[in-house]
Amino acid sequence: MADMHELDLVIVGAGWHGLVMAKTYLDVNPRSNVVIFDEQGSIGGVWAKHRLYPGLNSNNLAGSFEYSDFPMDEKTFGVKPAEHIPGPVVHQYLYTYAEKFDLLRRIQFNRKVKSVERKDDGRWIVRSSQRKETIVNDTTWTHKLVIATGLTSEPFIPAFIGSESFNAPIFHAKDLLTYAETTIKSAKNVVVFGSSKSAYDAAYAHASAGVSVDWVIRESGNGPVWMAPIYVTPLKKRLDTLIGVRFLTWFSPCIWGDNDSFARVRKYLHNTKVGRWFVDSFWDILANDLLTLNGYDKHPETAKLKPWAPAFWIGSTLSVLNYPTDIFQYVRDGTIKIHIADITNLSHKTVHLSDNTAIQGDALICSTGWEHRPSINFLPEGLDERLGLPYSSKFPEDVLVDKADNEILARFPRLASQPVRDDKYKPLKCDESAKVHNRPYRLYRFMVPAAYINDRSIGFAGMIMSVHTTTCAQAQALWLTAYFSGGLQQDVQQPQFPLEKPIQTSQVTPFNDKAVQWQTVLQSQFGKWRYPTGYGKRYPDFAFDAVPYMDMLLRDLGLKFLRKGWWWREWFEPYGPGDYRGLVNEWKAKVSLLEESCELYTEVMS
Repeated sequence: MADMHELDLVIVGAGWHGLVMAKTYLDVNPRSNVVIFDEQGSIGGVWAKHRLYPGLNSNNLAGSFEYSDFPMDEKTFGVKPAEHIPGPVVHQYLYTYAEKFDLLRRIQFNRKVKSVERKDDGRWIVRSSQRKETIVNDTTWTHKLVIATGLTSEPFIPAFIGSESFNAPIFHAKDLLTYAETTIKSAKNVVVFGSSKSAYDAAYAHASAGVSVDWVIRESGNGPVWMAPIYVTPLKKRLDTLIGVRFLTWFSPCIWGDNDSFARVRKYLHNTKVGRWFVDSFWDILANDLLTLNGYDKHPETAKLKPWAPAFWIGSTLSVLNYPTDIFQYVRDGTIKIHIADITNLSHKTVHLSDNTAIQGDALICSTGWEHRPSINFLPEGLDERLGLPYSSKFPEDVLVDKADNEILARFPRLASQPVRDDKYKPLKCDESAKVHNRPYRLYRFMVPAAYINDRSIGFAGMIMSVHTTTCAQAQALWLTAYFSGGLQQDVQQPQFPLEKPIQTSQVTPFNDKAVQWQTVLQSQFGKWRYPTGYGKRYPDFAFDAVPYMDMLLRDLGLKFLRKGWWWREWFEPYGPGDYRGLVNEWKAKVSLLEESCELYTEVMS
């Protein structure tokens, strides 16, 4: 084990992003001391053992949910092509990945990071403890720090009046496995509260086990999530790959979309009346197809699950019906009862609703989302704002925010016609002492604090929500590795003849602070306008935005981003993990060639 008190890199989180961050950094810096801290007792983050509730499957089908350099082959993992991946298999895959690339010995399980503190010399102090201990019992110094806890680590459970007298379990869907004995195997009836994909999962897990379910969807919320069969459109295309088709990404407004080199196409579609007609028609066809396939209007109870917001505005909350049987049949036969109402209070094993209904329940399962901010204390106090993390402020935002709003609406006039929210809408509250963050994530490239862009010592991996989890994780890991070492395209300046004096093998150029700040505000502000009924106002929320995001990162790295070859394939063949195989070696070869040329130039001119 490396010296725990002076490290080159500390990574917090051993999920998809944390693991590939460690592997990538070590591929480039094999002699570095790298350690991963994870609060849980097993690998995987969302896919850790304690979160693998019954029936949990990936939304993606096999082949689109894997690292590009480690295919999930059928012989090893038992998942056939075009099958959803069971949760335990995803966990096994991540464990096998960590084992193969010698990462297990670098992971400190059950190690909760309490605080991180930035010192004047640019290093970070990471204070941590064993998970169940309240006092810090370990202090680690590190030169580089990556927070890879993601956006779904800390569950959000609202405060309920009368919860102390409910006398039955109240828990988040994250802990469904922990309570399986109490609910799935022995309960007569459970109450599911929420409208997300995890609410669908909780309702199906119980209904399919013979437990009746009362499913409560807030009248004052955003309504049911959009759900889709895995095969959509009259051509029966896979949804998990459809959003990776470059041609289709052009129909989705994206402020960083021009990185794909098709700016003229995007401008025509979003800045002309004819183009916007095509865009609106595309989204209408897609939405109508999903509504028809699910047959919401064929039964009065399933009609209650019909989404309230147009599909255009929803982002990554679009999810997949990945169940072995039809969940809507349980709704039609009454095993699952839908209630559109708010919870007013609780009493003994009873949930009281705003429509005066009283529901008996052996458990209350909250599918109510996440605390999207890391639970780490960042020091010194006030560092949160400078790090670009969500925080609370009563003061007006930077003038750049207004400028960004104007830029976004000028480029995408369609976004000015925002969906009208119901007058009944109100956000859920945790408790009166809880802080409400009214500032979103503001990170350069959704990874690095703009205020510390030239510090090159801290990054955030996985602070985005996207179906393209694995490819984004790999690109972010390589981008951060290059950023830490001064190996981005903007950092390494190609020597030009004639040279007046010898140069170093590489020259690191400082980022332009003003340009970085502008890009950070512009791109983070975009989500507010693009996905108002999703999570765009809080954090980066991707649907068709992931492919151009990959293009942007690969451009920064100086790598090829149009990777299909023929134009027909580039336009119409979906991008997936296989298209990004070998990125690290491509980048290493590019850097090596550049350094060799620099050395040659220096030798010639000496």
